[in-house]
Amino acid sequence: MTAHHAAPRAADPHETDPHQTDPHDADPHDADPYEAAPHGPARAHRRITVRFAATTGGSGPLTRGQDNMIRCIRRDAPEAINKESVWPVPPGASLAAGLDALRLLVERHESLRTSFPPGPGPDAFPVSQVVRGDGRFAVTAVEAGGLDVRELDALAAELGQADVAVPVPLDIVPRIRFTLLVDGQRLLRLIAVVCHAGADGAATALLIQDWYALAAGKELPPVSAPTPIQIAAAEQSPQGRRRAAGALRHWARVLGSGPQVVFADSRITGPPSGPAALMVRSRTAAADLAAVCRRTGASPSVVLLAAFSALVAHRAGRAELAVSALSANRQRAALLDHVGTLAQDALILLDTGTADLDQLIGRTKSASLSAYWHSVLDAEQVWQLVEDAAHVRGSRFARQVVVNDLSLTIPAAVADAQPAATADPELTPLPAPPLPVRLMFTILRIAGSLDFALISCPQVLDPEETERFARALLDLLAKAAVGPVPLAELHAAPGPPAAAAGADASGGDWQLVDGARIDLAAVRGLVGAALDTALDTGLDTGPDTGPGGGPDPAPAFRPDCRVTVEDGRLTVDLTTADPHLTPADVHRAVVAALPGRDTAMAPQHYRIHHLGPDGERLASGSGRDLEVVARFSALT
Repeated sequence: MTAHHAAPRAADPHETDPHQTDPHDADPHDADPYEAAPHGPARAHRRITVRFAATTGGSGPLTRGQDNMIRCIRRDAPEAINKESVWPVPPGASLAAGLDALRLLVERHESLRTSFPPGPGPDAFPVSQVVRGDGRFAVTAVEAGGLDVRELDALAAELGQADVAVPVPLDIVPRIRFTLLVDGQRLLRLIAVVCHAGADGAATALLIQDWYALAAGKELPPVSAPTPIQIAAAEQSPQGRRRAAGALRHWARVLGSGPQVVFADSRITGPPSGPAALMVRSRTAAADLAAVCRRTGASPSVVLLAAFSALVAHRAGRAELAVSALSANRQRAALLDHVGTLAQDALILLDTGTADLDQLIGRTKSASLSAYWHSVLDAEQVWQLVEDAAHVRGSRFARQVVVNDLSLTIPAAVADAQPAATADPELTPLPAPPLPVRLMFTILRIAGSLDFALISCPQVLDPEETERFARALLDLLAKAAVGPVPLAELHAAPGPPAAAAGADASGGDWQLVDGARIDLAAVRGLVGAALDTALDTGLDTGPDTGPGGGPDPAPAFRPDCRVTVEDGRLTVDLTTADPHLTPADVHRAVVAALPGRDTAMAPQHYRIHHLGPDGERLASGSGRDLEVVARFSALT
């Protein structure tokens, strides 16, 4: 690990302005959403080069948060990783003052000047962070004179939505992209797209505060929070390694004993798709929430998580939930002002089977504290753990239910800048990002107004049901403000489909196996699809010709399949003429086909009936790899 301090760059006698308009300075990765605004004519715009010269730089290993987000960046669409927002602009701010403030902001925070060069491995995955001491970046200025406030807000939102879908390359700086709406030399709006490998939600809130002060001409005290390079060093210390090991054990316990999926019923027909979003704002609900907190002594985050979980359990028809909550990982005071990406998933195992909401609030507090403490993760090890759990249990963890509490990360100036609500409550349908979740609860504001968004997959909640769910949450808070609320009284909230066990009208055959509700018809489909895929990829080692030497119309590898539950154990009987097929072969193929099949699971026992010239031969077993079982068991 290295760090260096660079002397301030000497002035260039040929450079009269550090903010130069340079049409050739655009990043080759950049798209240009400005030629025609999404709902308007083409607008004049220019690229302005901003040069920075900081006093610090260096290099070191990745932080755990950086490693996790780089994996997500390489896997997911940019709009699922980048975060766009419109930052407040001080009254009367000029374009020059705004550009100076952006330069100072980049110079101030090492995380914004951090690049992740390709690593030496075959997949070029980065293994280090490099902090640039000096360099330049481009800011886009879009002429927006003549627009009123609503038109400016609409244009800023549309440009942000277009820009968020453009990747922020890992190997260049800064980790943030800026667009300014201007009227000549007057600054009107600032749109920022933040790469999540550079700043999480809490860090973005700090950046907004710093930007506003700098753009207003104020001086800021030196940064005292640890830098990402220092965070990485702490994580690689013996104490940091012990904490990561503890987090891995926590995840292993939840993945080994808790539900791998929350929603499994006849409405679940495939992977999450076609999500819709609903924005909810209510001043009355904020007062109710405050009353519940005073009465129970719990934080707003815990109360909202408990109320949300009660409604999720009611819809799912099950008491035990596995909830992914985005953790800011700023439990220690020294990290409160860190600008970087610390946020990772906290995996909460919560039993909602309580008599009333007060009791559930108590359970939620304990469960969430444990999960948040164990949310500093080695992402590579956790992803391997998810694979191991799928191999051992036969069901794959699906990040179906997600909670993201942003209420402490959105500056008051941003929240106050929103147009006033037109009703109480105000429910506004919105387009939803393509997130691979079944239900997501994002808490945006708790003081003065309770603002939250629900993103729902229609296989779980259609738009009408999403509105009912939101109103049920508000009603639950209103009742809890005056006393304990029995959880048996959630009649107005959406519930599960009528069929919970046995055959149903959809043709499913539902059984309870390993604490999971599964459809035997879906299991047969899973096994069949897995064997078909395995055949296509060459797993079949048996003969593929008929008695006359021509093609066999029914290849030996495609066996007859019968799925049953015997003494609580999911069992599959396969009849095949392929003498080489083993339980391990089938299990590997079935587990590989699990993603997106939330109503199925891999059998726990395989019986393969081999038909040959000498009669039938039986091969049976779990198909599990003993090395994987031992590795997983060591953590649980």
